[in-house]
Amino acid sequence: MAAHRVVGHTIGRVDGVDKVSGRARYSADITLPGLVWGKTLRSPLPHARIVRIDTSKAKACPGVLAVLTARDLPDVLVGRRMFDMPLLARDRVRFIGEKVAVVAAIDPDLAEEALAMIDVEYEDWPAVFDPVAAIEPGAPLVHTDPGAYEGAPAERPHPNVQSVLRFRLGDVEKGFAEADLVFEHTFRTQLAHHGYLEPHAGVVAMDADGRVQVWASNKMPFRLKELLSHALRLPQEKIRVNLTPIGGDFGGKGSLMDLPLAYHLARVTGRPVKMTMRYAEELQAGNPRHPGVITLATGVTRDGRIVARRVRALYNSGAYAAFKPAPSVNLGGASMGAGVYRIPNLSIESLCVYTNAIPCGHARSPGEPQMVFAEESHMDMVANELSLDPVEFRRKNLLRDGDVLPNGHHLEHVRAAETLDAALRASRWSEPKPGPWIGRGLAMGHRHIGVGFTNAQVRLETKGTVTLVIALPDTGTGAHLVLRQVVAEVLGLSIDEVDVELATTDAFATDSGVGGSRVTHTGGRAAYHAAEKLKELIRAEAAKLGVPEASLAAIAQAAAADGRKLEATHFYDAKSHAAVTSFTAQVAEVAVDPTTGQVTVRRFTTAHDAGTIINPIGHQGQIEGGLIQGLGYALMEELGTEDGRISTLSLGDFKLPTMQDIPPLTTVIVEDPVGPGPFNAKAIGESSISPVAPAIANAVADACGVRIVDLPITAEKVFGALRQKEQRS
Repeated sequence: MAAHRVVGHTIGRVDGVDKVSGRARYSADITLPGLVWGKTLRSPLPHARIVRIDTSKAKACPGVLAVLTARDLPDVLVGRRMFDMPLLARDRVRFIGEKVAVVAAIDPDLAEEALAMIDVEYEDWPAVFDPVAAIEPGAPLVHTDPGAYEGAPAERPHPNVQSVLRFRLGDVEKGFAEADLVFEHTFRTQLAHHGYLEPHAGVVAMDADGRVQVWASNKMPFRLKELLSHALRLPQEKIRVNLTPIGGDFGGKGSLMDLPLAYHLARVTGRPVKMTMRYAEELQAGNPRHPGVITLATGVTRDGRIVARRVRALYNSGAYAAFKPAPSVNLGGASMGAGVYRIPNLSIESLCVYTNAIPCGHARSPGEPQMVFAEESHMDMVANELSLDPVEFRRKNLLRDGDVLPNGHHLEHVRAAETLDAALRASRWSEPKPGPWIGRGLAMGHRHIGVGFTNAQVRLETKGTVTLVIALPDTGTGAHLVLRQVVAEVLGLSIDEVDVELATTDAFATDSGVGGSRVTHTGGRAAYHAAEKLKELIRAEAAKLGVPEASLAAIAQAAAADGRKLEATHFYDAKSHAAVTSFTAQVAEVAVDPTTGQVTVRRFTTAHDAGTIINPIGHQGQIEGGLIQGLGYALMEELGTEDGRISTLSLGDFKLPTMQDIPPLTTVIVEDPVGPGPFNAKAIGESSISPVAPAIANAVADACGVRIVDLPITAEKVFGALRQKEQRS
């Protein structure tokens, strides 16, 4: 790869000191004169009619400034693409944790006390919690007329089917007719929270000009402004979103959450309002990863060539679709039912299903960890039935140049085989296992770099430094450092000579924000082209001075003397996916304790097909962060539920991985100088999470001969499967 001065070099995080010292001001840290606190009362029932609400005692509490119910608010529904969720429950509640009333008080404790004084009478209604049961005839209806909602998809095979997404290649029936053997398996995945440290938080205030000022833990400030305009019935120019640091996202920080309620409390009280969710509220009523029930049927020839596959996924969407932004209001990760394999005849059907459970939203690689767990587990199970080596079965069917993915993307420069080989070598796959009850498992995945549109302005300052103005929040990934490196590389500067200035939503017309592994792509390309434009301006200014080697400070000062600023702006819009995707291959080595079923991951190897790496330490951080999230998803993380009630209402109960759970990790980079990002970068943010769970599941099966088909893979499940195996033998 071409050598660069700044790009490709490890540079430490520029925002780290402020964040660990407490100087960084997150949304919950915003303080304004006269600020009051908002808190919400939530439903204790999964499905019920609201008979009456008595707020008189709460309103009489000292320090309480306002108590609002749905009757005090406009009858408006909110969402990200499909608008089906009320600001406060109106007439009925559809899940435990749904907001019923909201209180503003001079401090949060008084607000909590006032909530306890609100008297709500409910009429309990039948509820449904499982997506399979929800689409049976006669199931309780979560919504009576979901097709009438703004943004609702037209197709609805059952009233509780919120949306349908389909992918097709070839003729699947013809393919199954040509198959020698057909294998079918069903898998279940769990409800899981993102696990970010910063809960949803926001402050809303009215300024002296009557504009709505917003500070929020939200990664898409321009989309947030649009959604608030819809929810508040205000023109967008009356709203400004002020960017703040975001303490973790992983897909979960793109919704309105409590911001419309904060606005209405601010409107009624005339005071700025802060609303911060407690973590119990996050786990009870956030927007977690969808549980899934996924069935795959694959037709193969006797020598292991895949000729057909049918996939059906039921994703438990919960009570509302409001947290899903995709145009289909579904989960694009369903397309991963084809895996990294060339399948000429394919049918994938993904149904998002309404239930009386917590509404789900986007989480890192939406829909993919669920589907890849099922698909890559299925691949090993089929290989076992065919008495084929799982590596050779995969190798025989890997994607190649010119193949077409289920979503219609044509592929070029496919590096699937090279990535697989790199993982096998680094993991010592072919070496004898070090002892009994030890197994190795393999899984693969791929991911396109994200698309979207981003603005960047680059300005030369009179002191000779450069300022990059962007409206992209940094969600903790180090994105701002990467963008600084891009600008520094183009302009021949050091990283210390480039600063980042966060814009508000007043600065640009629009911006797609953070998501879908796109920031380095869209933000990096915007910064790159803006820097190139500025470079031309600098050259032209130097030519005017007649001093080609003039310093940047002298050039900026000369322009300033004429009343001019040297600055350039670029709007980069990537409307379609590139033909180059990024492959991942992972190998887990596990030990199973036959007396307890406990699974210990002894070693983990992850290989990545990468383009130019802008910042190696940040790149590695993304790999390891996703991998550790995948480890938690595989082995321990689950929002426990009983009849719609979340039973794990703290991060201690939710069991996120700690340092003691992390095995020795080996990362292999398969370098490839072809990528759609700046300097030929490829995506990495969501690449490492999805194959982790199936790699571990396949390793467990290799170690002890039992197959776990529902996540997480707990000691109890493995122990039970081992006992059943003993009883059968």
